Amino acid sequence: MLQKDTLLFLKNLKKNNNKLWLDANRKQYEAAKANYLAVVQEIIDAVALFDPAVGNFKAKDCVFRVNRDVRFSKDKSPYKTNMGASFSGGGKKAKEAGYYFHAEPGQSFAAGGFYMPEPAELAKIRQEIDYNFDDWKKIVADKKFIKHFPGGVDGVSLLVRPPKGYDENNSAIDYLKMKGFIVSRSLSDTDLTSKNLVKEIAASFAAMKPMIDFLNHAVQ
Repeated sequence: MLQKDTLLFLKNLKKNNNKLWLDANRKQYEAAKANYLAVVQEIIDAVALFDPAVGNFKAKDCVFRVNRDVRFSKDKSPYKTNMGASFSGGGKKAKEAGYYFHAEPGQSFAAGGFYMPEPAELAKIRQEIDYNFDDWKKIVADKKFIKHFPGGVDGVSLLVRPPKGYDENNSAIDYLKMKGFIVSRSLSDTDLTSKNLVKEIAASFAAMKPMIDFLNHAVQ
């Protein structure tokens, strides 16, 4: 579980997003980072039981840096006010479907899927859904899947018209118009500090694994 001090650090960082403050509170940052890394490692170990490829990585391979890339952003705040980790068989930078854990006071979540794949990968996913729509429907209609992700699949962004080569009357058209394929469940601050945190996140990741496998089979 995450410590309350870790959440407090993130709250304070949001109020004091500057280098001087972080330098003055370096010990708190290091403690929060160590706590998050420990939780991420527990998640990796739990997920590896049903997705062995994830077990090839350590927490440090999955966690994103706190520093923001501000080169092309109007917001020049130097640091992220969350801690995030991406889990997939190919590593956090791989162009494939995977899992994600986002810790941010009041805005935490466990998610997964394929966020905005490149055109070539997106075309393959659409083709796979079109060719094997019955399999896709079974995945997204599964009781365990719906229990963890009652909002269903988030398309991230949707086309107004059918993608080239597909008809509006295609039974899978709602999914074929999607530009991404994401599922997510919210985590409260109480969830983050619960002893059941890793168990709950691993259960959500297990529920989405059939979708992850479907998407990766399409692009690979």
